[in-house]
Amino acid sequence: MVDWHLIKEMKPPTSQEEWEAEFQKYQQFPEFKILNHDMTLAEFKFIWYMEYSHRMWGRLVGLTYILPAAYFWRKGWLTHGLKGRVLALCGLVCFQGLLGWYMVKSGLAEKPDSHDIPRVSQYRLAAHLGSALVLYCASLWTSLSLLLPQHKLPETRQLLRLRRFAHGTAGLVFLTALSGAFVAGLDAGLVYNSFPKMGESWIPEDLFTFSPLLRNVFENPTMVQFDHRILGITSVAAITALYFLSRRIPLPRRTKIAAVTLLALAYTQVGLGISTLLMYVPTPLAATHQSGSLAVLSVALWLMNELRRVPK
Repeated sequence: MVDWHLIKEMKPPTSQEEWEAEFQKYQQFPEFKILNHDMTLAEFKFIWYMEYSHRMWGRLVGLTYILPAAYFWRKGWLTHGLKGRVLALCGLVCFQGLLGWYMVKSGLAEKPDSHDIPRVSQYRLAAHLGSALVLYCASLWTSLSLLLPQHKLPETRQLLRLRRFAHGTAGLVFLTALSGAFVAGLDAGLVYNSFPKMGESWIPEDLFTFSPLLRNVFENPTMVQFDHRILGITSVAAITALYFLSRRIPLPRRTKIAAVTLLALAYTQVGLGISTLLMYVPTPLAATHQSGSLAVLSVALWLMNELRRVPK
């Protein structure tokens, strides 16, 4: 799908002529000319429906935010504080849709000076993923705050330290998930398919091949994979430390379950990440690894919510 119309594109092509016209539009862009020049119409239909499903799902998500919000607002069921949250969430949904098209647009642009395969900008991909994660985190936090009764924990120094550590760990998990967008955007998972070393070295020689130096962090596939590894290992170490810290404080049963679930998911996610790397990034396993990052982030937010301060 090389066009973006909010209403017009909701109906897919129905006749052979419409499909051929859509296919001809696609043939004008670099992805077909360089990467998929031998693609058949049947193969085009498959990728077309993949993109179509994603866009329609995005519209459905938008409606599930906006329509109930409008209904609850009209009924007067929202508190003053909740109205601000609802407006922010609905605004994020709309922003996410615009950012998605901005990302797709980068994959359609002609790049005469580049010898790389056509792909969306890793910067825009990371922005799109980051926006989605912020929307998800804000939605989940709001839901947990409304649905789960809050614990009245004694405000001790140990609890304060645990709470701060939980916040920092959740932030680290978020950053690790976001770095995965750069890995995906640059196909960095295909660079060094070994673990724990990268090839024969702990620190590969081509880590700083780009100039200026800062470009390596976002554009060098070797550095991007290296950073993702370091962030992943650091996140698991932080979650492990958080778990053992939580064991030293008397906590409610639900909070303990959140802590042990976070630990189990973190190690499962590491196993998925290493397996994805060693098996040369098969799509089903890579998708499971991506889903795992969201599961870890979700439970990290749950634990944060369990430890939140009771307002006076």
